[in-house]
Amino acid sequence: MRISVAKVLKAPASTVCRTTLIFSYYDCLEADESWTYIRKKKNKVWLIYTCHRGSGEVVAYVWGKRDVKTARKLRRWIRRLGISYGRIARDNWDSFLSVFGEDRREAGTRRAVGIEGDDCRMRHRIRRVFRRICCFSKKLRNHWKAFETAFFYINYGFV
Repeated sequence: MRISVAKVLKAPASTVCRTTLIFSYYDCLEADESWTYIRKKKNKVWLIYTCHRGSGEVVAYVWGKRDVKTARKLRRWIRRLGISYGRIARDNWDSFLSVFGEDRREAGTRRAVGIEGDDCRMRHRIRRVFRRICCFSKKLRNHWKAFETAFFYINYGFV
């Protein structure tokens, strides 16, 4: 077919998949974190995100380290988007406890069953997260684009 490697690697970076919020108020959000790595396992990058329990919509997400700073970044992003919510379900991670402390919250993995299912779906659908395949990207930007595209398809019902 005579398609160059550069063209194949350029394709994910050139995709434009912008998600818009379906609602401005959500009765229950679920928050969780997932990790991937770039080049070697020492370079972990954490994805911290929230989704709506009822529709499965990915509402907000941020990339960073697994610390309080990234959890605060997620909370600021939720506020900047103008999202209001009734309660937030998350696991017992200390950063979630301190950042979402004043909100009405539900703690424990039993409460965040929906987002744990989304984690499983992402692990199976976004194969570039794992090293044992041929399409793994060594560029962080391509990782971001892969997740952005997956979230677009999840939010609009294609996945």
